[in-house]
Amino acid sequence: MKISRMFIFALTLIIAGSAAAYSASAQVVALGASNTEGHGVGSSEAFPAQLERILQAKGSHMQVRNAGVFGDTTGGMLSRLSSSVPEGTKIVILQFGGNDFRQNVTPAQRQANIASIQQQLRARGIKIIQADGFVSAALKSGMAQSDRIHLTAAGHQRVASQLAGSI
Repeated sequence: MKISRMFIFALTLIIAGSAAAYSASAQVVALGASNTEGHGVGSSEAFPAQLERILQAKGSHMQVRNAGVFGDTTGGMLSRLSSSVPEGTKIVILQFGGNDFRQNVTPAQRQANIASIQQQLRARGIKIIQADGFVSAALKSGMAQSDRIHLTAAGHQRVASQLAGSI
């Protein structure tokens, strides 16, 4: 039986398109501030990169995008939500941090920003995982840099391992 080159070409395009659609739909975004970004350890040691490596070692094809910005507040995260969380995102890991308190954002405004972020993500059908508790626990257990605000590489590894259990 002879298969035409055109048929093979078309089949290849269909398979490639399906793979691209799958990888676009299997996306995790870590949205946060400096501890998400990896301040002091670099982006390759930050928990989003370590989480991606853990997931891939388990056979997952999920890609984890680091959308952490040093010094960001909940208002900043809210304002960049659409650009930071593209279509096809399935899971968002939120790490709000403490910059609101350092920049005099009122508790009421902080809560309103967080509620709006969560509402917009839920409306898009995106699963939300909160990382602040994992980060705080790692910091309290001594996995902090000398500034006592930012995680060490070991702290990022611990957070990534804990997050992997939620995905």
